[in-house]
Amino acid sequence: KDERSRFWTVYQKVALQHDNQFLEHYDGDMDIVLIFSGLFSAVNTAFINTMGPSDATTTDALLTQIITLMVMNSQGTPITDNYPLPVPSAYSNGQIWFQTLAYASLSFSLLAAFGAVLGKQW
Repeated sequence: KDERSRFWTVYQKVALQHDNQFLEHYDGDMDIVLIFSGLFSAVNTAFINTMGPSDATTTDALLTQIITLMVMNSQGTPITDNYPLPVPSAYSNGQIWFQTLAYASLSFSLLAAFGAVLGKQW
């Protein structure tokens, strides 16, 4: 063998060893990112879910309307009244900012998980 082929053989061996160490190190890091972002997204989604208006109020109002209309219909009473649904109260500026930050953090967490998945598949 000549000198050049020996150089490339040694280079390939050292580069392969370096690449394997690099991949092993960052594969573990991507696993940690996936676990953390998955847990963070789940907790953040639970908080976002509780920040919205209560559906129970609207459901209760609708059920009351249905029962009232059924009773009126069974008694032969003409239905002439309008039964408006309750309007939820407006959000304050602080609530809007908090929800904006919560949705932004959820978006970045999902983006981090997506990046880690792409990195692991690469």
